Amino acid sequence: MDRGLKRGCRSVRADLEALTPIEAAEALLGATVRVGETAVRLTEVEAYGGPEDGPWPDPAAHSYRGPTPRNSVMFGPAGHLYVYRSYGLHFCANVSLGPDGVAAAVLLRGGEIVDGEQVARSRRTPGTAFANLARGPGNLAAALGLSLADNGIDVGADDARVRVELPAEPLVDELARGPRVGISVAADTPWRVWIPGAVGVSAYRRSPRAAGPRRG
Repeated sequence: MDRGLKRGCRSVRADLEALTPIEAAEALLGATVRVGETAVRLTEVEAYGGPEDGPWPDPAAHSYRGPTPRNSVMFGPAGHLYVYRSYGLHFCANVSLGPDGVAAAVLLRGGEIVDGEQVARSRRTPGTAFANLARGPGNLAAALGLSLADNGIDVGADDARVRVELPAEPLVDELARGPRVGISVAADTPWRVWIPGAVGVSAYRRSPRAAGPRRG
């Protein structure tokens, strides 16, 4: 079932290469992520920066302590998929941004299934409500069938297994901004953006391990 899928015509790599993390997050909001028959419209994303000596120091980012085999995609060219396993339980997917050699990425936190609903359901717990099929980064990756084998994919390539199609225009007037979900450092950095009231948006949860007063 098609639930309003719109195909973008902008270049993922060219757009994300020149943007800051929060600008890239805003550009990706409303984008379509397509894997085979299944597609998700992104309704919630989070930006992450890089090492302390980089342009966007971010102690919450996997890249903060420098490049490793695991986070190398974050240091590469913009528009590539960075997939990692979270807590040994599920996969999370990000899209790299910025110039080659500068670390940053946007976590794909949640979205709405706009094509291939039955395929997505086959990958999720039976009886899962439509609104929850791709709500949360682990569920989104599961609904799309993503795994570590997809790490490093150029999501703008015509023949890529995983493709990201940016919206024709950024959703500047439709988004909200606030702190990222469930992280214990840089907990109040307002680098989460979402479409208020949209399917797939998570409830905000501040980590109990985060220092300082609750904000946002």
